[in-house]
Amino acid sequence: MFVWLHPTVQPHQTVIAIARDDDTTFGILHSRIHELWALRMGTSLEDRPRYTPSTTFETFPFPEGLTPNIPAADYADDPRAQAIAAAAARLNGLRENWLNPPDLVDRVPEVVPGYPDRILPKDEKAAAILKTRTLTNLYNARPAWLDHAHKALDQAVADSYGWGDDWRAGKLTDDEILARLFRLNQERAAKQDKGKT
Repeated sequence: MFVWLHPTVQPHQTVIAIARDDDTTFGILHSRIHELWALRMGTSLEDRPRYTPSTTFETFPFPEGLTPNIPAADYADDPRAQAIAAAAARLNGLRENWLNPPDLVDRVPEVVPGYPDRILPKDEKAAAILKTRTLTNLYNARPAWLDHAHKALDQAVADSYGWGDDWRAGKLTDDEILARLFRLNQERAAKQDKGKT
């Protein structure tokens, strides 16, 4: 699960931080397509999947033209990037609104310039409710609005690969997605190897 962090946050060594600030990359990483790759290529910690950048992020074949080595500004006019960014921003907005709804929180400007606003519960009752509002609880409950937002994002990412029709027709099983990603990975690796000789 990916979330936005303010640049002032110092991630703990167990937190994987990806230094991008565009909704397109956020959306691709949060798609079912990337999730399948990460679950297959990642490692495990005891009985839990673990995201390992060297085997997941670095090997993941992003859609052509939307790769992390390209500045987001360079593909800002690409309709595929725009569709993914819109779906990702909507997903993030819905999640943030559920985590910190305006009727339960006050946003107080931080006294130190450059830091994000503080999010404070309105009262003790709000504080008790907010303690239960975690991303883990949200994803375990998986309300319909969250599921719909993820499906819209997955559709946009599938379209960016040129797989949209197969996605809509239900032809992209998990195994088929992984097979297509692996072929892309191998094709790109072969091109890189050829370029080195």
